[in-house]
Amino acid sequence: MKKRTIEINQTIYTASSGGTVSIDKRDVESYFDLAAPLWDSHLKVDARKINSFLDAAGIRAGSRVLDVACGTGVMFPFYAERGAELVTAVDLSSAMAEIARAKVADDERFEVVHADMEELPVGGGYDVAVVYNAFPHFTNPSRMINRLALWLKPGGTLTIAHSMGLDKLRSHHSGEASAISLDMLPSSELAALMKPLFEITAATDDEEKYLVSGKRRSS
Repeated sequence: MKKRTIEINQTIYTASSGGTVSIDKRDVESYFDLAAPLWDSHLKVDARKINSFLDAAGIRAGSRVLDVACGTGVMFPFYAERGAELVTAVDLSSAMAEIARAKVADDERFEVVHADMEELPVGGGYDVAVVYNAFPHFTNPSRMINRLALWLKPGGTLTIAHSMGLDKLRSHHSGEASAISLDMLPSSELAALMKPLFEITAATDDEEKYLVSGKRRSS
């Protein structure tokens, strides 16, 4: 499979979340470019939680997966273990994408793309789209949901998940990453945003995790 490298379209967006927040995507990319070299050394991978998210997403042998904001590729081994047929992984940070790409350089099932997910030309027919530990960095939740729906086939699943609960998630993003993060919506509000396009199958934010998942409606 031919590996693609697509440059991002640098744009400034404004979104509201308890006030007006301006996020420059160049700042988002720079933040994660700087963090990338040490990212994996600080990463805590909870296989139990991740597998529960992928169960909700319905990833199984033969699945075509869109990994949105893939980072350094933390989810890659889990996709491979489940027998995914194709994984297209996208990240805004060139440094994150480079590390992720190196991890699967010899695995033809994986395609790592450096791009802005909101600007990447739509490629449809995916079974699953996963946004793991990244959704607060997208500046317009409704627009992103609509965009991701275009990548999914009817009945395809969009799963947005975090490995911490809502309160901890909000606290986590209120520190040094506050300039590149929006206040995360409660799972019920995110589910409501998804509902016009998705049949919601899971919506929870308890003390240890956050999960909203739904299947794309056929019409």
